[in-house]
Amino acid sequence: MCGATPLYLSVGLIIEEGLSMTDLETIINDMGRAAKSAGVTVITGDTKVVPRGTADRIFINTSGIGLIPDHIHVASDNAKAGDKIILSGTIADHGIAVLTQREGLSFETSLQSDSAPLNHMTKKIFEAAAGKDIHVLRDPTRGGVGTALNEIAEKSEIGIEIVEDKIPLKDEAAGACELLGFDPLYLANEGKLLAFVSAENSDAVLKAIKSDPYGQDAAVIGEVIDDHPGKVFLKTRIGGKRIVDMLIGEQLPRIC
Repeated sequence: MCGATPLYLSVGLIIEEGLSMTDLETIINDMGRAAKSAGVTVITGDTKVVPRGTADRIFINTSGIGLIPDHIHVASDNAKAGDKIILSGTIADHGIAVLTQREGLSFETSLQSDSAPLNHMTKKIFEAAAGKDIHVLRDPTRGGVGTALNEIAEKSEIGIEIVEDKIPLKDEAAGACELLGFDPLYLANEGKLLAFVSAENSDAVLKAIKSDPYGQDAAVIGEVIDDHPGKVFLKTRIGGKRIVDMLIGEQLPRIC
């Protein structure tokens, strides 16, 4: 999300005594497939086995290295009045999928984690705008879209206005959130991005995102405004307007 081309990845494993080899092989094979899909090489790592009861089966930490071209500058403090805000797909899928698995909840839903490599999509974004006027990229992970937008509004000292009807949200996720009392704006997403793009280039960038397999539900969900710096507003379906605050406390489920 800083505009880099990812190249290399390190992987560290902390394994609890007793973890089945079948589970470990599944994790490693999935990791290999994901790295191959992203075009990233896993070049180093480390493994530690700890006594039974001292870890929750397995902990994995990673660190990556990539290169940022000289002409690219994207940062959370770089949003500008008039920017269009593009969301690359539906929200809350990952948070609900993780919650249902961890808590053993059963819904009649096909929701799955949205975890996905976004580097191919970001490359298309920069190509569509010829490397210009892409001001902010952000993955709305912990704290979701609501928290990410608040952090950008605060750091860029601008206001943000989004439209509820424009935010992509699957019916299954909306229903689960309503039942459990969650606001989907604050649930984690692992395979989505927010792009703040100049109005002149927003159509081209949106088209580029939609051309990616992971961006087919992308939409312009709002824009940057001059008024109310540091604040995020939501235009509701019934025609009102409310403030989207920074997330207070710890949003569940805790992802990482």
